[in-house]
Parts: sequence; C-alpha cells; structure tokens
Amino acid sequence: MKTGAVAPTGAGETARDNRGGRGREMRAIAVVSAAHFVQHFQSLVMPPLFPFLKTQLGIGFVELGFALTVSSVVAVAAQLPIGFLVDRAGSRLMMLLGLAVSAVALIGFGMHPTYQALLVTMALLGASGAVFHPADYAILSAQIAPARVGRAFSIHTFSGFLGNAVAPVVMLTIAASLGLKAALIAAGAIALLASVPLLAIRGIDNRQPAILGAGATPPRLGLAAVLTPNIVFLTGFFALLSLSGSGISNFSVVALGSAFDTPLATASLALTVYLAMQALGVLAGGFIADKTKRHADVASLGYAVNAGIVLAIGTMGLGAAPLIAAMGAAGLLGGLIMPSRDMLVRAAAPPGAMGRTFGIVTSGFSIGGMIGPLMFGLFMDHGAPRWVFGASVVVMIVVAVVALIGDRYSARGRTLAAAE
Repeated sequence: MKTGAVAPTGAGETARDNRGGRGREMRAIAVVSAAHFVQHFQSLVMPPLFPFLKTQLGIGFVELGFALTVSSVVAVAAQLPIGFLVDRAGSRLMMLLGLAVSAVALIGFGMHPTYQALLVTMALLGASGAVFHPADYAILSAQIAPARVGRAFSIHTFSGFLGNAVAPVVMLTIAASLGLKAALIAAGAIALLASVPLLAIRGIDNRQPAILGAGATPPRLGLAAVLTPNIVFLTGFFALLSLSGSGISNFSVVALGSAFDTPLATASLALTVYLAMQALGVLAGGFIADKTKRHADVASLGYAVNAGIVLAIGTMGLGAAPLIAAMGAAGLLGGLIMPSRDMLVRAAAPPGAMGRTFGIVTSGFSIGGMIGPLMFGLFMDHGAPRWVFGASVVVMIVVAVVALIGDRYSARGRTLAAAE
C-alpha cells in the first residue's frame, strides 16, 4: 500500500491508532500547558515583590511601574515577528528559546539586582512572553483533532489562570523565608524545568500537523496575506475583551468599597470567587466550543448576559451573599466564552500561518491591558467608582455586537471566496 493512502482497517488497528493519536494529543496539551503556566507565573513575579524591590533598589513605585510598562511595550512589539518565527522555525524551538530567555533574565537579575538590570529583565520577559500564545496555539491547532481542539484550548487557558493564581503566594512565601535573591532565582528555575519535557518529547510541533495528509505543505504567506480585515477585526475584538475584564479584575475591590462601602474582606472574597469561577468556566467552555460551530453566537450571548450581571453589581449595592454570587456568575460566563473566542481566531487563520495569526490577534490583549488601567484609574481618581462597572458594561455590549458583525462579515467573505 502506498504511503498516505486510505484503506479500511480492522477494529484492533483502529483502536491502536486512536490510542496513539490520543497519546500524542495528551503529550502536546501537557507540554504546552506547562509552558503556558510558567509564562503566566513569570508575568506576575515582580508585583508581589515590589516592597522587597523598593527597599533593595532604593526606588519608588513610579520606577517599578515603568518597568512593567517596558515589559508590555516589548511584548506588543515582539508579537508579530515572533509569530512569523513560529511559522518558519517551529513552535517547539521558539518555546524552548522563550523559556531559556526568561530563565536567564530572572536568574541574572537575582544574582545582580540593580534598577538597570530590572529594566533589562522586564524587556526580556516581555519578549519571551510574546512567544507563548503564537507557539502554543499553533501546536495545539496542528496536533489536536478538530473535534477536541476546543477542550485543548480550554485546558491551555486554564493553565495560564493557574499560573497567575499561584505566583503571588509562591513569590511572597519564598521572598519572606529565603530572601529576594532566592525568589528570583526560583522564578527563573521553573522555566528550565518546563523546558525538560519539551526537549525530551519529539514530534510535538506546529510543523508536523496531525490532521494534514502526507506530503501536504502549507504555503508560506507574507504579512499582507495574513493581515486580512478579519484578522485586524479580531485584534480589535481581543483588545475590547481585555478592556472589558481589566476593570473588574484590577479595580472591583476598590470600586465596591468606594461606591457602596463594601467591606474590604467581602469585596476581596467576591473577586476571588470571580477569578476561581472564571477558571472553571474556561474548562467547561472547551466542551461548548467543541459542540458548536457558532462560536461568535456563544461569545455574543455570553457577553450580553454578562453585561446585565455587571450592570446589577455596579448599580444595586448588593449585599455580601448576592454580590459574591453575582461576581461568581460573571466570572463563570467570562470563562465559558474564552475557548469559543480562540476558535474564532483558529478559523480565521490562513493555512500555515497559525503562529502569525495568533501573534497578531493576541497583541490585542496587551493593547487592552495598557489602556484599561489608565481608563479605570481615571474613573477612580475622579470620584466615579460606579463607572468601573459601567464602562465594563458598555465595552461588553460593544464586544457582543462586534462578535456578531464580525462573524457575519467573515461568513460572507468565505461565501464569496468559495463562489470564485
């Protein structure tokens, strides 16, 4: 039989193929999720250490805030070129380089902590962090069967949430018990640990797709072919998504206290429940994404309902139990939508350009992350805490409308292309 030919197989052979395919998929999800966990963990290494860094370096919070800005700016600038490198050199190599760069940066800063070294470290962390979304999604899209890719995306996203959740506790514990130097070196060392399975496991890359037939070679596309109106549209969509969530994640505690005299403990618990339910929602959202092709409808409906919940939180002055329940519901809905959001990008990516596509689109996260703190901080400084929720509601409604319009536009474009 010729290689690549399709022929009937017996039940035993089919079972072995399925087991092998599932095993490959599980390995891909495991190594990608571990790297994603590390990237999110390292993105929150510095903020918990601010008191230690302030004392050690003799600087103020403005200088520390500027270091975070440097990281965000570099991350945005690096997304597109790294997306091209992912498609050309392969995700596995780029992920290994990203982990190595972040490890060297943090361990080096731990050994020689100066403000100049902090700026260099944050720039390197921004560049290394820009690797993971293009590389991760490219690997998962290539290695996971279409019927299960939504769940793979959800596990990948959940691992990032988990990294964010444990970073502050771990860093503060190590710094308090062993010192700043040990905390920074430990934060770099976990990147080296995550690189071990990537080095050991072969056949996990975006250049070895599980679904393409034998001998299929995706075309190499230039920037103009990738930067389609739909991709630009999705980049703005992701920026709006980031903007809609940043107000609640970063300012809900102080906004609730200022607007409704909500006790700090209650507001903090409500935020914790919101974040925990968001992580659980991501896992459940993967099953929804795999069961439907109407991903834009899922995202639009979810954000429309979520807008109503957040509006109630920002206007009604809820008691402790209703507030916690409402924040949990908002987090759950926000998480449910995320895998469908990622599937929209996967569907829009040209063949052989998954890394570039996710590199461009996920830069919207960083753009929204830069705008959001300024906008919501402005509301707080001008005595308008309820607008932290009000502005989030407005953005959520815009997101719901944009998702529907973008999906209809994309469908019309696909129909016209097929007719040609």
